[in-house]
Amino acid sequence: MGTDKKLTIIPVKAPLEGRAVPPGSKSITNRALLLAGLAKGTSRLTGALKSDDTRYMAEALRAMGVQIDEPDDTSFVVTGNGKLLAPKEPLFLGNAGTATRFLTAAAALVDGTVVVDGDQHMRKRPIGPLVDALRTLGIDASTATGCPPVTVNGTGTFDATRIEIDGGLSSQYVSALLMMAAGGDKPVTIELLGEDIGAVGYIDLTTSAMRAFGAKVEKTSEVTWRVEPTGYTAADYVIEPDASAATYFWAAEVLTSGKIDLGVPNAAFTQPDAKAYDVIAKFPNLPAEIDGSQMQDAVPTLAVLAAFNNTPVRFVGIANLRVKECDRIRALSTGLTQIRADLAREEGDDLIVNADPKLAGQHLPASIDTFADHRIAMSFALAGLKIDGITILDPDCVGKTVPAYWRMLAALGVTYANES
Repeated sequence: MGTDKKLTIIPVKAPLEGRAVPPGSKSITNRALLLAGLAKGTSRLTGALKSDDTRYMAEALRAMGVQIDEPDDTSFVVTGNGKLLAPKEPLFLGNAGTATRFLTAAAALVDGTVVVDGDQHMRKRPIGPLVDALRTLGIDASTATGCPPVTVNGTGTFDATRIEIDGGLSSQYVSALLMMAAGGDKPVTIELLGEDIGAVGYIDLTTSAMRAFGAKVEKTSEVTWRVEPTGYTAADYVIEPDASAATYFWAAEVLTSGKIDLGVPNAAFTQPDAKAYDVIAKFPNLPAEIDGSQMQDAVPTLAVLAAFNNTPVRFVGIANLRVKECDRIRALSTGLTQIRADLAREEGDDLIVNADPKLAGQHLPASIDTFADHRIAMSFALAGLKIDGITILDPDCVGKTVPAYWRMLAALGVTYANES
């Protein structure tokens, strides 16, 4: 389907009620796929997400000699021999940030040349700090632009014992290095530098998954980890539902005074974005300031919800949103000001949303540019639940993580017009 497609949401006249079970976590699925691909033996991943991002990861691993079968819509059966092979062609990973960062580091464990590339959006997303970190280990890695494509000429292993990286950068860099480290020749210490430490919760997801596949990784301080050179062993692994996807339904529930069953208790989520649940529960009296540093993918949800809050909301700690699938701070401010000119503004890397509960029920036609970003599309759908005239451009971009999103909303009672 082309990017010229659009979807206009009809405001709901009744509370949204029903069941909407989020797909498996993208973050955990792509970690588990890589670790299973690096492991010796056959691993069974259940509850997994099947979407654009995880398809790119699976296809890349297949190109590197890993056997991956898909017996049903939520399972992968992954068989590896403990080593990835050099692919015959460059790995094309679309705009999948996790797959791109994780495989760039994992390529250091390949005996041969790996080129990691993506689409036009991925080619604008920074990866230089990760390449620089690999080079400090003596790994031949290069990028002409500081963004993909990246070329890694691996030797099958590495023997460095210490990695330092700026902790204020993307946690995906740190996770990539941690997962790679278990394939080295010696124990490796990874230390985050700087005062601003990013989304530590995602690093915890990584180390938990590593342990499940036989790695020995110890957190020796708030900013330091020690990884033993164990490699990985096959495991059966259950992937929990996606907390980032859950935020849209938590917000839809409070916005419409509805009751939506996600099929899993809120307390069962271990992902960082689950922290958004307690914030959303305070609507329409959200805090005057929300620190999004530890729940970055939930910020678009919270920002659109904040438009209907009783009082303005400032979002801080969100600078990394500028280097996601798009510049999400700019995309959010652009979309909100499309709805009403004074609804949002940027101050440095902060986003201020000038809340107005009277927005609900108004006719405010706005065509929302999603910038091919799934989270912008899904979050602005929330505005359409209460405001007449909200049209989402390129709605199919939700296929990146929640392919069934529009059907899930429809099952709860949402209707659409001008679908094209």
